[in-house]
Amino acid sequence: MSKFYHWFNSGGRRAKHVRRNVRAPSVPLHRPQDFAAMRSAGRLAAATLAMIAPLVRQGATTRELDATCEAFIRDHGALPAPLGYRGYPFATCMSPNEVVCHGMPNDRPLAAGDLLKIDITVELGGWHGDCCRTFAVGEIDARRRLLLEVSEAALAAGVAAVRPGGRLSAIGRAVQELVEAAGFSVVRSYCGHGIGREFHQPPQVLHHLDEDRDLTLQPGMFFTIEPMVNEGAHATRCLDDGWTVVTADGGLSAQFEHTVGVTASGVEIFTLPRPA
Repeated sequence: MSKFYHWFNSGGRRAKHVRRNVRAPSVPLHRPQDFAAMRSAGRLAAATLAMIAPLVRQGATTRELDATCEAFIRDHGALPAPLGYRGYPFATCMSPNEVVCHGMPNDRPLAAGDLLKIDITVELGGWHGDCCRTFAVGEIDARRRLLLEVSEAALAAGVAAVRPGGRLSAIGRAVQELVEAAGFSVVRSYCGHGIGREFHQPPQVLHHLDEDRDLTLQPGMFFTIEPMVNEGAHATRCLDDGWTVVTADGGLSAQFEHTVGVTASGVEIFTLPRPA
């Protein structure tokens, strides 16, 4: 579940404009033993996405997919973190086509050509693992395929930019350069977030270059990288339900996400699936 600007300050669900030269809140630094807990939570989140993947097909409904994910998470001794979070009524976020993020499951059958973003966050033993993947329903055209490929590559570029002693802004720089070179745009009104025992905590991880809210990365920082990539302009709007975020121009959007930790030598991805 992607992080809003000023979530910590406003307590609201709608996106805000970034205020410049605001002192960043303190970022928690976690202990070596905390990495093991995050690996367990992250792997379960990734396993949930792997489990649901073959069920994302024409005729399925996102409400059915949500219920299946919730059962899988609970059967593995965890909780679906979005359920009840600030009043959110479902276990997952299911965001099709022009829905950028925070889409609520419903009874509309999926159709061939749909793009469906499934965002999973589990709480396991008090720790959170958060990941997202965009699925293609049936055959998709070349434009949709390119959007998926660029979005997944943007996540990889953001992860590759993480290193101890490096700058948080390097993530946004890498993502923005790759996405815009391909002719797409990066959503700026929503971003990644710190994570650990809390679902959302500092830092805010922007997916475009903004050095005014920068900080130095240190071992023990945990956060998500989750670029939202639009086929058209980056602008978004939130629907009247207070949750569903769509592209302002009605174009398609795609997203991939990992939860990562900064290590002494680089970065660890917690939400990689277990080897077969």
